[in-house]
Amino acid sequence: MTGCQGEMVNEEFDVYIEDMEGHVLIDEAMTSLANGFIDLWLPREKTYRVSITHNGNIAESELSTFEGDETCITYMQLM
Repeated sequence: MTGCQGEMVNEEFDVYIEDMEGHVLIDEAMTSLANGFIDLWLPREKTYRVSITHNGNIAESELSTFEGDETCITYMQLM
């Protein structure tokens, strides 16, 4: 069994996620878990725009939940 440990443990992030039609799924402050990650569950078979803000830094990306897509995202583009 393996696991990952992120660097930003118990940090607060502003998380904004909308689908491609502009419907907002998440718009809230979230705290990273003891493993340094944020756990998100999104409906299948869709593409989303994701924006995560922390201490004035913004990371933005698109991600999707189609069969074969990655289920663990550990990178985003810092803007």
